Amino acid sequence: MNPRPNVLLITSDQQLYDTLGFKNPHIKTPNLDRLAREGADCTRAYTVNPVCTPTRASLATGVYPSVHGAWTIGVKLPEDVPTLGQRFLDAGYDTTLVGKAHFQPLASGDRPGEESIESHPFLRDRDFWRNFNDQRTPWYGFSHVETCRNHTDEAHAGGHYGLWLEEKGLSNWEDYFDPIPPAPSKKRYGSWDLPEEYHYSAWTAERTIANIERSVKNDKPFYLWSSFHDPHPSYLVPEPWASMYDPADMPIGKLHVNDDGTTELDKMPPPVRMTQEEGADWSVFKEEGGQGLHGYHRHPDNEDKKRKDMAIYYGMTSFMDQQIGRILDKLDELGIADNTLIVFTSDHGHYIGHHGLVAKGAFHYDEGIRVPFLVRYPGKVPAGQTIDALQSLIDLPSTFLSACGIEVPGFMQGVDQLPCWAGDADKARDDLIVEMRHNPTTVHLRTYIDERYKLTLYRGHPDWGELFDLQDDPGETDNKFGDPAYAAVKAALMHKWLNAEIAREPTRMPRVHGA
Repeated sequence: MNPRPNVLLITSDQQLYDTLGFKNPHIKTPNLDRLAREGADCTRAYTVNPVCTPTRASLATGVYPSVHGAWTIGVKLPEDVPTLGQRFLDAGYDTTLVGKAHFQPLASGDRPGEESIESHPFLRDRDFWRNFNDQRTPWYGFSHVETCRNHTDEAHAGGHYGLWLEEKGLSNWEDYFDPIPPAPSKKRYGSWDLPEEYHYSAWTAERTIANIERSVKNDKPFYLWSSFHDPHPSYLVPEPWASMYDPADMPIGKLHVNDDGTTELDKMPPPVRMTQEEGADWSVFKEEGGQGLHGYHRHPDNEDKKRKDMAIYYGMTSFMDQQIGRILDKLDELGIADNTLIVFTSDHGHYIGHHGLVAKGAFHYDEGIRVPFLVRYPGKVPAGQTIDALQSLIDLPSTFLSACGIEVPGFMQGVDQLPCWAGDADKARDDLIVEMRHNPTTVHLRTYIDERYKLTLYRGHPDWGELFDLQDDPGETDNKFGDPAYAAVKAALMHKWLNAEIAREPTRMPRVHGA
């Protein structure tokens, strides 16, 4: 067995931070619970951005969206950005991505360099994906890739997943997914007639296992990103998972109403407040080029629907958990579990009624930016511990390299969390930053978080802001941004934030001479 440690990153998509069985009695996740028992549960972990592409690109590169260039969804991660995978490749590791990538948009741009392969017609081009791994140049640092783009039955199913379905004998697999636009959606909901053995979560687990076995057979250490697609909406999953949970038993978030009849949103900036207003004019927030803005619309208030959604969402999570269990069992079977660092997390969170919101968007409440985060590394990370120190997803690339004895390049902007995970340090960082640039002129915000406070500013809007005391108001229902009693707190946080911004400046090249 190769003595160098393996790294296995397992991610879900859009998973609410408390949807883990060991901390939430309403959901069953026995395999993720096992990871927590055998490792650490990091309770204050945050994404770098509350939508997919920017965060996934940061996991692939170790730098913030404002640096790597994929600043929101629908923007391509430039292919010349240095990557974590390349660092592992240079060190002799197998580098593999299985599952969702979402480094590129669902359409190509008009200028050179804006081409996207995660779009039609590529997604249904069998020969393209069959020959994809024959290319000499790694794709974003991954020498072997097996990917597909869809969530549930979306029309952008295909890629390597489509090939796998055909290999499994499901020649009519396209019938289970929406047709390619402009054909209308079939609008499935709840129980999916796709048999569970053909589900993309089963595919992700099976191909993760196959690639681990390949590396072990070749006596190569591996860095493998096992990227699950669920529980991202729409709400759809095969039986028995679709019926696993009773909607009546589901906890959902709610808009907080004060004793005087006002709500928690009355003190919030207009884009948040308007989500509950009938007939609000959203035209001022329209994206340049006519692109949509996630979350900037009226959010429906239908409690029964939200409970049904949550029941399916939990079922999707439990099915994913079962498939993750297959991977954990294979590590045990191969005798490499003790030499494999595993991190499980998600790219961002989710709203089902929390603060009156649904799904995701340019909102920085904890439900949207805080993520589940489990670490297992036998002999290095003590089992059964709870870590309350701040963690950021930007830290994972630096920590992975450090754990494997590989030099962390200066361009990476995270910190090494391994001493914190191992119990050798109380914390690795004092604060963290979350970005959101959905529209450069009207939807551009940033958040600073320390151990107690959360401060959010909106570009070009000095009167808009959010300040929450997470110690006294963990539910984030009382915005103190305009409260004179918090003026000194806000000023102190501004100073700390400016220092944090300066400190995260990358150093891609060292200084080697005086001039």
